[in-house]
Amino acid sequence: MIKNLTDVRGIKCWGAHIGIKKAKRDLAIIFSEKQGDVAAVFTQNVFLSECIKITKKHVSDGKAQAFVINSGNANTCTGEQGRKGAEMMAKTLAQELNIKKEDVIVASTGVVGREFPTDIVVEGIKKNVPKLTKQKIGGSLAASAIMTTDTFVKEGYVTFEINGKKINMAGIAKGSGMIHPNMATMLAFICCDISIEQPLLQKTLKEAVDKSFNMISVDGDTSTNDMVVILCNGMAENERIKTENDKGYKIFKDKLEKLCMHLAKLIVSDGEGATKLIEYQVVDAPDDESARKIARTISNSLLVKTAIYGRDPNWGRIIVAAGNAGIDFDPENIDLFIGTKKMVQMLNKSKPVNENLPKLRKMMRAGEIKVLLNLNCGNGKAVAWSCDITEEYVRFNAAYTT
Repeated sequence: MIKNLTDVRGIKCWGAHIGIKKAKRDLAIIFSEKQGDVAAVFTQNVFLSECIKITKKHVSDGKAQAFVINSGNANTCTGEQGRKGAEMMAKTLAQELNIKKEDVIVASTGVVGREFPTDIVVEGIKKNVPKLTKQKIGGSLAASAIMTTDTFVKEGYVTFEINGKKINMAGIAKGSGMIHPNMATMLAFICCDISIEQPLLQKTLKEAVDKSFNMISVDGDTSTNDMVVILCNGMAENERIKTENDKGYKIFKDKLEKLCMHLAKLIVSDGEGATKLIEYQVVDAPDDESARKIARTISNSLLVKTAIYGRDPNWGRIIVAAGNAGIDFDPENIDLFIGTKKMVQMLNKSKPVNENLPKLRKMMRAGEIKVLLNLNCGNGKAVAWSCDITEEYVRFNAAYTT
């Protein structure tokens, strides 16, 4: 079985069906035997789920020890009833685990505006805490329990060494629709047994999220519940990393970014109704931020998404989207490549290479498409990922609650 959260020292997990959803698992619990340093990034949506409000308070001291996540109900726009429900989630898990309530991270995902089933969740927590396990099945069940419209579980694991100490890091995520850069409709929970200073951990997570979860797009909508949280319990007993110059920091940062990118790509590849995964590379831009804006604009273009779904080699839509990003560059000096592992050039210094259209038409049948836009005006670069938009996406979301 593939390694997962339970392969991180001190981490126990479980996932169960408690009755929020008709048949699927809908409660996940992740517990660290030792309190750890925590960092988090949250949605930028003005409307916030009650779980986000509680969790923001709980991570303010930089410490945490457990996660409890329900799916099937977003606990958003639920008022005082929902607030008490989120608090009861944290309070109940803390009591069952004999830890501080403030060390519990609370998350919810599902339909907005439905009364929160507090009694069901509280009883579910009490019933399932005794089932927490180090066995791999616990991590896999937790990954499945946070799913909503996802069609498959999203897990990742990396290992590396720092000063002779083996470090384990693993994560789970959910997301399929309402995905857009700025924390999208997605949840991700990462555990690591490294020892690292909390302020540095927060900085590193934010940078990793900006390169991964904030560079994916399915449909341009950002939700109310989104968070990425990492808990590092220090049980690897490595010499504590305190600064970016410490030995091992660059390795940790690189591995965290790769894990986040892995989970982010799983999310976008599972876009509701999607048939293709698309990668957009922007290179030689004025700077990295300019490249990011252009890549994000192209990846979120409905015209680009629909063209790729239709296998239409209409590369003009990519150029139009790039020009709408608000970045100043020379439109007479760009190169454009599109394809699969092997790409064909469609613009050479802004001149069409029309003889490559037949090759591109064949490549558009693939399940994974790559786009490379070279602006030839600097050293900035960025990568973004998205999927196509299909009729199935419209059908699914037209009847989401019915």
